[in-house]
Amino acid sequence: MAKQKQLVCQHLENISREVLSKYKDIIREYVRRRHGVYALYNKNRLYYVGLASNLRSRLSSHLRDRHANTWDRFSVYLTVGDDHLRELESLVLRIASPKGNKQLGKFQHSDNLRNRLKRQISQFQQIERNRMFGVTTPKEAEKLKTRIKSNGRLPTLGRYINRHFKIHFQYKGRRYIARVRSDGTINFRGKIYTSPSMAAAAITKRATDGWYLWKFQRAPGDWVCLDELRK
Repeated sequence: MAKQKQLVCQHLENISREVLSKYKDIIREYVRRRHGVYALYNKNRLYYVGLASNLRSRLSSHLRDRHANTWDRFSVYLTVGDDHLRELESLVLRIASPKGNKQLGKFQHSDNLRNRLKRQISQFQQIERNRMFGVTTPKEAEKLKTRIKSNGRLPTLGRYINRHFKIHFQYKGRRYIARVRSDGTINFRGKIYTSPSMAAAAITKRATDGWYLWKFQRAPGDWVCLDELRK
C-alpha cells in the first residue's frame, strides 16, 4: 500500500488572540519562516482565511490592520512545502465564504461541471418526453441515457427524428455517405458521431457546420440540408 503524501505537519487550533499578543515570542518560534494556512474567528464563527509563506508576519499584522477588532481566536495549519497552498486556501474560501475575505478563491485548472450538469438534466428530460410520446422506445431511452452519462452529449438530431436514413456530403468534388441512426447519432465509416458538424469535421479536418452541408432525401429526388429538420 502506497504511503499517502502529507500536507499538514503541525497545527494550532482555537487559540485565544491574547496568546498571540502576550506570548508572541513563543508563537514566533512555531511559525517563523513556515508555510501554512491560518483562520481567524469571531465568537467561534470563521471570519477570515489566509495563506502565508511567513506566518509570523501575517498573524502579527492582523493585530493592527483592518481586521484588528474583528476576531478573538485563531488557528494555524503548518504545511509541508507550499505546492498546494493556494489551492487549499481557495477550497476553504469557496466552502466557508468567510465574512472577512473580499475575494472568492480561484482554482487554477478545475473544470466547472455546472453547465454540463444543466445540459445533461435537460437532455434526460427530452428523452423522457420522447419516450412518453412514443418517439423513443423505453429500451432506446435507456441506451441514450447511458450514452449521456458516459460522454455528456445527446445526439443533436435525436429530437427531430425517429427513424434511420442516409445522408450525403459533397466535398472537394467527392461524395461522402453516412447513415443517421434512429437515436440521432451518425455512423460514418464505422465511427459514431453525436452531431452533423462533428461528422462533417471528420471529413474537412476543421470546424464545419454540418447542418448545412449534410443533405437528406426529404422526398424521392428532393435532397435538402439537414437544417430543414429544425424548421
